[in-house]
Amino acid sequence: MTAVAESPAPETAEPTAAEWAAAVAAVRALPAGGTVLLVCHVNPDGDALGSMLGVALGLRRLGITNLRATFPGATAGAADGYTGPPEVPEPFRWLPGLDLLVAADAAYPAPDLFLCFDAASASRLGALVDRLETAGSAVVLDHHASNTRFGGIHLVDAGAAATSVVAEGLLARLEVPLDAEIAACLYVALATDTGSFRFDMTTPAVHQMAARLIATGISPGEISRRIFDTRPFGAVRLYGDVLQRARLEPEAAGGVGLVWTYATLDDLARYEQKPYVLEALIDSVRCAAEADVSCVIKQVGPAEWAVSMRSKGAVDVSQVAVALGGGGHRLAAGFTGRGTVEDVIGSIQAEL
Repeated sequence: MTAVAESPAPETAEPTAAEWAAAVAAVRALPAGGTVLLVCHVNPDGDALGSMLGVALGLRRLGITNLRATFPGATAGAADGYTGPPEVPEPFRWLPGLDLLVAADAAYPAPDLFLCFDAASASRLGALVDRLETAGSAVVLDHHASNTRFGGIHLVDAGAAATSVVAEGLLARLEVPLDAEIAACLYVALATDTGSFRFDMTTPAVHQMAARLIATGISPGEISRRIFDTRPFGAVRLYGDVLQRARLEPEAAGGVGLVWTYATLDDLARYEQKPYVLEALIDSVRCAAEADVSCVIKQVGPAEWAVSMRSKGAVDVSQVAVALGGGGHRLAAGFTGRGTVEDVIGSIQAEL
């Protein structure tokens, strides 16, 4: 049984030797036929999915067979010829290990081991949060500075560029050799959270990890085309509409500027697009030279909005996100907004 209680993250940026040892011991202590449930956060991105599937494949290499991976809201069924959970965004539907994905309601109710990926707080696990109580042991792998230290064993590295860095560290300590399938998952995770290696967290260590992954035989060019450079034509037209309504507020955030826009469910329906196509929209908005802070507000329900924020360095957007119930990093953060789009942007403006 593991605790759900949350507390502020400690000052240390990396997992301690004791925490690494506890995580390895939790895996090694699995009984014969033991069950492992791997869960990432709701609306998973490349780092969440890639890290989770990479570790799942690594555990399978160790001979662990009772593995199930999922995320909040995942439902079984076919969509466009794809037989996994239809919520998996199109760019990730080729990832190795998708056969391990199950609907959220098919997740082990009381797994021997629970592994959580890329979630800064227990609330990001949705209805699956109860597994923190029913699991024999729970390990949280994350890299968000705003992580609340929920769960049992914490592998939280606030200095890591992606959760996949922590995932690779765990696999190495479990003596799982990298192969092309594991590497493809971890490379997608690393590339997406570093903005294709463009963001400031792209340290020498990040490039060294990328080199280890590429050395397995994966093609970074092919992966980048699939993840970053392939969108339906309807998404291109949708982007045009949403960017046309972008607003610039040069006096916001103490004078360093804010640029923002929003997308509605009607926008998606008009061009017959899935919500995942909006994830890359922030990159088109954040390039505005007159603003340090950028924001895209995406409708997910009648009065519910998923908010993505970015900063070029002058503003710590994670403070804004945490104040509004979310989390993230200094330069990239998000939260869930309620009400009208005017209510949501008003709350952001007030915090800035």
